[in-house]
Amino acid sequence: MPLQYRYGSLPSQYAELSLPAGSNRVPVVVVVHGGFWRTAYGAELGRPLAVDLVQRGWAALNVEYRRVGSGRSAGGGGWPQTALDVAAAVDALAEDGQRLASGRLDLSRVVGLGHSAGGHLVGWLAAREGLPSAAPGASPAVRLSGLVSQAGVLDLVTAARDGVGGRAVPDLMGGRPDQEAEAYALASPLARLPLGVPSVCVHGEADDIVPISQSETFVAAARAAGDESELHRFDGDHFPPITVGTPAWTLCTDALGRLVA
Repeated sequence: MPLQYRYGSLPSQYAELSLPAGSNRVPVVVVVHGGFWRTAYGAELGRPLAVDLVQRGWAALNVEYRRVGSGRSAGGGGWPQTALDVAAAVDALAEDGQRLASGRLDLSRVVGLGHSAGGHLVGWLAAREGLPSAAPGASPAVRLSGLVSQAGVLDLVTAARDGVGGRAVPDLMGGRPDQEAEAYALASPLARLPLGVPSVCVHGEADDIVPISQSETFVAAARAAGDESELHRFDGDHFPPITVGTPAWTLCTDALGRLVA
């Protein structure tokens, strides 16, 4: 069973830490679920992934966060609250996580794994080191050393203009890119390049929920900015990267293995 810690007082402000057997120090994979930042989807999406990751010898932190929508679990999601939640959950690894893990976590090897909207959030987590000092989420206590984006929304401006997820991006950001230009510039992983850490995008050629152009644009721009970045395509749609046992999931775990080596 995973160990849980809370990084805030609201119902959705918690993270589940799962550890492999043994006493050795282990890298951490931060799992951030998708669902277009909406309350209809939660941490249950990340639990099967965490189980598989632990079997591979890694610690897994499955993060829940405030999302957009109604209901008890919402707790005021949106920008910057949603991003600040995932940042707080990761920063808490340094104290709460290490306490639960008896000091076993290797915080020099903390890698993000995020699907869809979670891909956006792990991209933003990786960008925290380069944020202006007064920006939400600046000065991380725990920095990501790499990320794997699973069909992630990495260019918020284009996603908003193209209606990816309907109104999902404007609902998260509190308006369109022309209305909230400064917020988009701080929140969009594409706008925060270079990240200074390696990134891998895994994306299906037939994805009709988040188009593969999101990953294509990000990887090309990341490389142009001097980052190490790779795109791994597969023949499939939006969900194989979070389906344990699929070739797309293997692409994700192979990439994680390289990043935590």
